[in-house]
Amino acid sequence: MPVLRSQLDPSSEVFRDNRTALLTMIGEVERQQALAVAGGGEKYVQRHRDRGKLLARERIELLLDRDAPFLELSTLAAWGTEFTVGASVITGIGVVSGVECVMIAHDPTVRGGTMNPISVRKILRAMEISRLNRLPLINLVESGGADLPNQREVFVQAGRIFHDLTDLSAKRIPTIALVFGNSTAGGAYVPAMCDYAVLVDKRAKVFLGGPPLVKMATGEDADDEELGGADMHSRVSGLSDYFAIDEFDAIRIGRQIVADLGWRKLGPAPAKSSIEPVYDPEELLGLISPDFRIPFDPREVLARVADGSVFDEYKPTYGTSLVTGWASVHGYPVGVLANARGVLFSEEAKKASEFILLANHYDTPLIFLQNTTGYMVGKSYEQGGIIKDGAKMINAVANSEVPHITINIGASFGAGNYGMSGRAYDPRLMFAWPHSRLAVMGAQQLAGVMSIVAKNAAESTGRPFDAEADEKRRQAIEEQIERESQAMAVTAQLYDDGIIDPRDTRTVLGIALSAVHSAPVRGSHNFGVFRM
Repeated sequence: MPVLRSQLDPSSEVFRDNRTALLTMIGEVERQQALAVAGGGEKYVQRHRDRGKLLARERIELLLDRDAPFLELSTLAAWGTEFTVGASVITGIGVVSGVECVMIAHDPTVRGGTMNPISVRKILRAMEISRLNRLPLINLVESGGADLPNQREVFVQAGRIFHDLTDLSAKRIPTIALVFGNSTAGGAYVPAMCDYAVLVDKRAKVFLGGPPLVKMATGEDADDEELGGADMHSRVSGLSDYFAIDEFDAIRIGRQIVADLGWRKLGPAPAKSSIEPVYDPEELLGLISPDFRIPFDPREVLARVADGSVFDEYKPTYGTSLVTGWASVHGYPVGVLANARGVLFSEEAKKASEFILLANHYDTPLIFLQNTTGYMVGKSYEQGGIIKDGAKMINAVANSEVPHITINIGASFGAGNYGMSGRAYDPRLMFAWPHSRLAVMGAQQLAGVMSIVAKNAAESTGRPFDAEADEKRRQAIEEQIERESQAMAVTAQLYDDGIIDPRDTRTVLGIALSAVHSAPVRGSHNFGVFRM
């Protein structure tokens, strides 16, 4: 078996410096994640507890099987914006009654669990993951609906939540609502559109209009329980399928609903035994420079991720700045595409296209490890057909139907992001390492291009070129792109599904691969026209 042999020297000064720098980055990510875990802060958490209610994360923990992992998604959504880190909602993948499910839990300690524009995007992404991977969806509901001061940015897109709930049901993907508190106005349609609705006595409030609105609209006097209580919906309206006496009972009922689904995966089970890598994942910390521009061999990553560190490389001496080959992770066979030296040339593009076709031919999921500055530019490369060769690779990625899992382990710039299955190309799940960058191009390159364009424009119109002003603009642009391209800014906008510790890469891939095998794993034989 082709076992990888590591060239990494853990005793070197470079290794120690890299490790120290990356641990600092990981520490900052963890501090920001702690803000999401804190929700609305101590005052609102205590108020919630004083009402005798469980926190959203406690509800999730009780719903999950004992000792089951929970792969939280987009923890840092809304970071750096006016909204609370986490965007007032928790999403993730976890095992309930032996079944992998997607969970969406509103955090009522953050503005009553109301939804801002980023909350809506986070919820829709979780529902997309449920649909793409055929995973049952569980909504843990306690939300005041739209954050009214932001209704302009929320209202239209929030309607997509109801659309997608009905779409999941139509595709026979179970949807479950456990209602712990408010589910009002438009939010009332969440339990109504789910296949199963569980309402907690004296807690659940499901109505289109509360007592003040009803009084204003009709002159009628009514209280919360008459309008939307669990007892009324269980006995009178029929909206509730199950009446829960308290939160613990609702969680028990939710687990029983999932157990009764008789859910079976449609993808194949792991084909091989899960064997730990030969090399310690801890060593990944010393592999990576804090400067994303310094390349590293992705085989060193695979040696610490793949089962038994076994990797059967495809075309190892052709198109060498892209590593391709076959491996398994936690027993699941995979094809791997990993950038080695950043730039993609024509050879790499053609090699990738062939490899993706093979993976689809044999129904093998693909893992993309991004670390690319994009496709090569220059006169000889343009004349040599870099555009049409890059188009082949993008064609193959766009039409590939086997599951894609993408991790940005360095940089993801330009069309290289597209060719390496970036967000626009619908990877089933996508994550990033803490030092990674995402942009049209690097900050220095982008600022330099803008400077050259400005200088050429001045010359073509006969205007004097102000070099001093240009240098200030250049520095400002460089600083802007540097801010916008860093990992936390990227994940804040949900351009990936979360930042992960490099040491957890194998575990995250194992959970992700298990999840995607809930759906059929079949490749495509229908691709666009490949320009030769």
